[in-house]
Amino acid sequence: MSSWSEGRRPISLAILALGGEGGGVLADWIVATAEEAGWHAQNTSVAGVAQRTGATVYYVELLPPDPAAAKAGVRAEPVMSIFPTPGEVDVLIASELMESGRAVQRGFATADRTTLITSTSRVYSIDEKVALGDGRVDDGELLDAARRASKRLVAADFQALAEQHGSVISASLFGALAGSRALPFERERFEASIRAAGKGVEASLAAFGAGFDAAAAPPQPASSAAADGAPVALPIVHSAPPSRATEAGKAHVEAERTAIAASDPAALVGPDLRDLAERVRALPPTARSTALHGLVRTAVFQDRAYAERYLERVARFAAADPEAEGEARLTREAARHVALWMCYQDTIQVAHQKVRRARMERIREESRARPGQLVEVREFLHPQAEEIVDTLPTWIGRPLDRSRLFHRVVGAATRRGMILNTNSVVGYWLLTTMARVRPLRPRSVRFAREQAAIERWIEQALRAAERDAELAREIVECQRVLKGYGSTYAHGSDSFAALMGAAERLAGDDRAAARLAELRDAALADEDGAALQSGIARLQAA
Repeated sequence: MSSWSEGRRPISLAILALGGEGGGVLADWIVATAEEAGWHAQNTSVAGVAQRTGATVYYVELLPPDPAAAKAGVRAEPVMSIFPTPGEVDVLIASELMESGRAVQRGFATADRTTLITSTSRVYSIDEKVALGDGRVDDGELLDAARRASKRLVAADFQALAEQHGSVISASLFGALAGSRALPFERERFEASIRAAGKGVEASLAAFGAGFDAAAAPPQPASSAAADGAPVALPIVHSAPPSRATEAGKAHVEAERTAIAASDPAALVGPDLRDLAERVRALPPTARSTALHGLVRTAVFQDRAYAERYLERVARFAAADPEAEGEARLTREAARHVALWMCYQDTIQVAHQKVRRARMERIREESRARPGQLVEVREFLHPQAEEIVDTLPTWIGRPLDRSRLFHRVVGAATRRGMILNTNSVVGYWLLTTMARVRPLRPRSVRFAREQAAIERWIEQALRAAERDAELAREIVECQRVLKGYGSTYAHGSDSFAALMGAAERLAGDDRAAARLAELRDAALADEDGAALQSGIARLQAA
């Protein structure tokens, strides 16, 4: 056996994990397994910038003992590296799919060397979350890039496997490492490291076994696209393709539409809405599924009368839809976007969502709370004067909105925000009280303003439909820029107003629909509206 003084290289492993996922524990388990086998092992880590702008990188190097080193007169302990070198990583472990993409971009995975183990679960990055549109990176592209950039790809939802056994993802990833046979140690040695740690042993071993079985399956074929070992250029983008639905998802939606079109819609809603659900039969078949969901959503948001108003609005689009006997795209999009706008996010809606039983049950399930164990949910709230005014009746809200003193008082009181314990008596009482003022919502400043804006939008779309159904559909889809609350909603409202003005100017243009779609995409591209204003300027110049 040659000595490391003669160029023998260690086995290198890079682990990319988010905070709280046990990346450090996983690295320690690997080191313990190697050292128990008599190997030399070293573990270092470099923390990410924040919870989800970058994962912590744990780097492990392993080298078997070399009896020849002493005879050759060289030092018994090898000198190892403290950070992974692009093109020199043997095993890459990523706790989340985006992190595998980041590693591929950095050249840590190469097609001639690397076994890439990644969980297909997603924890969306900051860039994905702050995008005004759908900023999610396509999972399929991430997996394809990982497959091209690795000698062997082991991909499974290791997060779900861990949760099924009451453990954390580090245990299932450790099992995947053992099952991949990327390290020359038997399964028993890996399991011994878990037992030696002495914490959550049974749950960790169960998750380890699930990960082992997933990785021991036949390997996925590697591509020769990156056979030269060069880093793969991964298309990290901030806007999604028009449709990212899988074939299975599309089939499910079509099956649902077919079932609703052929069955009794009244049987799919509560008894209070059955007569309204019967009216869905009058809509084009392709729009009925969306309309039923919108019917229930608007009823939950306000009441039966509000749901009836929703159906009346959708029916107006159905009457003007030139494709009513076919795809009925205008009606289908109207059924979706009218419901979304009518169920805007105000303080009443936010309070209602926070105290829902389903939310509390989900939080207990995600935190793995045991029966009888107390759980506290702390909400960080930062109410603005505008949001308070919007909730008040118009007769008092509008005068207060004009009061500088009121704005200064609210600003001073809420400048630093407030923390509310939803599970406390006071916190729960405050939130439920706010949720219960829902019957007063139709008298509020925000309700009056939103309904007037919705009617103007509908009238503009219906006027466009008389000459250009495609333009009408794009006008309907411009509702996508309206979302959130506070400054986010204010920015969206400004963008929406600009889009509606552009739609008026585009009427009669042969490419009106395509140009309005480009402007809408520009409005969703950034938060300050620069891209939209640039697009409108180009349109005016043309």
